[in-house]
Amino acid sequence: MTDKKCYDYKVTAAGRVNIIGEHVDYCGGKVFPAALSLCNTVYVRPNGTDRINLSWTTLPDTVSLDINDLDAYRGLGYGNYQAGSALMWKNAGHKLVGCDMLQSCSVPFGSGLSSSAAIEVSTIAACAVAAGESFNKVEVALLAQRAERDFAGVNCGIMDQYASACGKKGCAVLLDCKTLEREYVPLDLGDCALVIANCNKPHSLVQSKYNERRAETEEALSRLQTVTDIGCLADLTPADFEKHAGVLSGKILDRARHVVYECDRVRRAADAMKKGDIPELGRLLTASHASLRDLYEVTGAELDALADAAQAHPACLGSRMTGAGFGGCTVSIVRKDGLDDFKRYVGERYAARTDYKADFYDATVEDGITVTKL
Repeated sequence: MTDKKCYDYKVTAAGRVNIIGEHVDYCGGKVFPAALSLCNTVYVRPNGTDRINLSWTTLPDTVSLDINDLDAYRGLGYGNYQAGSALMWKNAGHKLVGCDMLQSCSVPFGSGLSSSAAIEVSTIAACAVAAGESFNKVEVALLAQRAERDFAGVNCGIMDQYASACGKKGCAVLLDCKTLEREYVPLDLGDCALVIANCNKPHSLVQSKYNERRAETEEALSRLQTVTDIGCLADLTPADFEKHAGVLSGKILDRARHVVYECDRVRRAADAMKKGDIPELGRLLTASHASLRDLYEVTGAELDALADAAQAHPACLGSRMTGAGFGGCTVSIVRKDGLDDFKRYVGERYAARTDYKADFYDATVEDGITVTKL
């Protein structure tokens, strides 16, 4: 099962980094993610049975799933995302056949770089390939989101699965989460590079706080709809928001203000990228982190320490947390001639301020789903 030469196809789906646009996807906003070379790989072959046999390159475990009773695997440890993904593919009316899948993931788990989305998307694409079916990448993303939300029980927006499925080499995706309209924007950083750093703190609070923030933004929307005709918070410009902000107070006001201004930062970031204004893009990243720290309160001491150290280095144009928060990664724009010193400096400063050691990832921006016949 672990001999890759025994399989018919190699299917990959990317992890993702969100350049900017955090905690706005479930508020109808636009996000600006990019698919990474860090990915989940599935080697797959049909096996002529009614079972999907799962194995991993880094684990001794094997799991066998009955394709006629996939609901029975809710709550499974290893194999939960795969079972849910196969079920969603089948429930959407597609052909599902028994197959052997060997999985290998280079997206660090718990990093905020969407390892779960990469697993879901690649598993659905592998199910299609094993059955001899073509697939639509947007549908795969939507089914993968459903697997995470309805099967695994993790509340999520569409950004992670969409970037994992539909990412494009060398580009960020300007994605409207309300309409799923997209624009690929070349991510040409010139003499700069993206640096992803993992704070390595476990995501102990992420789901409970995520649900709390969603409820707070929904409350803000409900109050604002009493004074202005909007369908979601992202419909408001900063100027419109300030006109009507009097119906909000306290934390509800803070949460809504972050969403509205973050949506505006996404628009400005995409414009800056199109103009090649990398310093402006960097400034927007830094402003985004401050808002996530002060208004949305999802950063935490470790991500703040990592971003602070990055922002203090002279080669850094901007840095922010990326992902849901309370652990995970930062993304920084750094001049290439200062990369090595940046990593040394940030690593030392971070270790001195926290109980953790940061990891830095050399990842490139790649396509989302890929399929290779072996």
